Formats: sequence, C-alpha cells, structure tokens
Amino acid sequence: MSLSLRDQLLKAGLVNEKQAKQAAKQKQKQQRLVHKGQAELDDSQRQAALQAQAEKLARDQELNRQQQEKADQKARAAQVKQLIESSRLPKLTTEDYYNFVDDKKVKRLSVNNLMRDKLSRGSLAIVRHGPGYEVIPRDAALKIQERDPRRIILLNTPTEEADADDPYAAYKVPDDLMW
Repeated sequence: MSLSLRDQLLKAGLVNEKQAKQAAKQKQKQQRLVHKGQAELDDSQRQAALQAQAEKLARDQELNRQQQEKADQKARAAQVKQLIESSRLPKLTTEDYYNFVDDKKVKRLSVNNLMRDKLSRGSLAIVRHGPGYEVIPRDAALKIQERDPRRIILLNTPTEEADADDPYAAYKVPDDLMW
C-alpha cells in the first residue's frame, strides 16, 4: 500500500507533524476562499505553461520551415544538375575558342563555327557545372535560370532580324569577335 506524500515526508523526517497540519490548513483555507469567490485561483503556473507551449510551437514551426527550405533548395539543385546533364552538348576539342567572362576572369571554351554563331545569337547558353562549364540549349537555360540564376554564365538575348527602315542594315557589326 502506497503512502501519501505527507506520510512519506513525515516518515523521512523532512517535515514534522506541526508543519504538515499547517500546510493542510492553509490549503483548506485557500479552497474555501476560492469556493466563496473571495480569492482567485492562482493560475500563474498555467499561464507560464501555456506561454512555454506557445514558444515551443513557434520554435518548432521555425525549425520545420528551415528544414523545408533546405529540402527545397536541395531539390532545386538536383533538378538543375539533371537539366544540365540531360541537355548539354558534347565537348569539342578544337583550336577555336569562345571567350567569356566569369567572376571578372576571362574563360574560354572550345567551340566550332556553328556553336559560336548560336552562342552569339542567344540560342545556346553557357552554364557552370561542377568545376567546369557546359553549353546547353536556350530553353534548358531558361528553366535553369528560374531555379538558380547564379549557374547561368552566358545567355545572350536572341537577336531580331533587322528592320527594313534601318539605315545601318548594310553595316553588320560582328558579335563574335575574337579577343
């Protein structure tokens, strides 16, 4: 048979009989006052518990949001990688290079005349992939730009045909100068 807390404290010698009776009287007095409506029930502990629970809920929601954001970022990175690998053009080993700027440094990529023309017209784009660069079609580059614009190194706007009223139509400015 289990003893009440009062009996256990008395048996352990932590309180004496006088202290136990005084605590019981104080408790009965408080209950009578609450019952009569003269004293309010002390709910500060309940208020503190509710506040702690609300804080924990807010903290948990913030952690969940951060985890969801990390998962979304990882998924976007995987989508970008898949887009690049599925649509990249094969690397060429020619003596003809296309020069472009990446992070204030001039980089070069081996291309042929057709690729150079398409890069300058905007139908092909250069993207960063791992330690190097890849050439991909414009539609794939636009999809990548939606997910991670930092990966796009070069994406020219498509050139439009010359107007009939353009007085300089006969003077073509080369867009693919070697430098």
